[in-house]
Amino acid sequence: MRCCGGSSTIRSSRPLLEAITSLANDVFVSACTGYEIAYKQRLGRLPIFPEILLDRVRRERIGTLPISLEHAVAAAALPGPHGDPWDRIMIAQAVEHCHTVMVDKVFANYNVPVVW
Repeated sequence: MRCCGGSSTIRSSRPLLEAITSLANDVFVSACTGYEIAYKQRLGRLPIFPEILLDRVRRERIGTLPISLEHAVAAAALPGPHGDPWDRIMIAQAVEHCHTVMVDKVFANYNVPVVW
């Protein structure tokens, strides 16, 4: 299983902890997550600094899932009313690559495997 993290606040659950700590799984963080955390921090909505995310990702050796042109095109083509462009990109990434760690229930509408 490949797990890609989203940016919503996530309370740890047993399935989540098992998925992200299992040596059998690859864990990635979407580049969208970095953008959303840094942006929300700049707006004063999050008390965390983006540098903490970067340090943690490096220290834990978590891979980064970059945004490709294919992801952008697939995100724009997704059906449905979900309007958050960053979530749409993460949905496109997850459809192609991985299970997603996300509390946003709209991901299930796109047949994205969600762990949480």
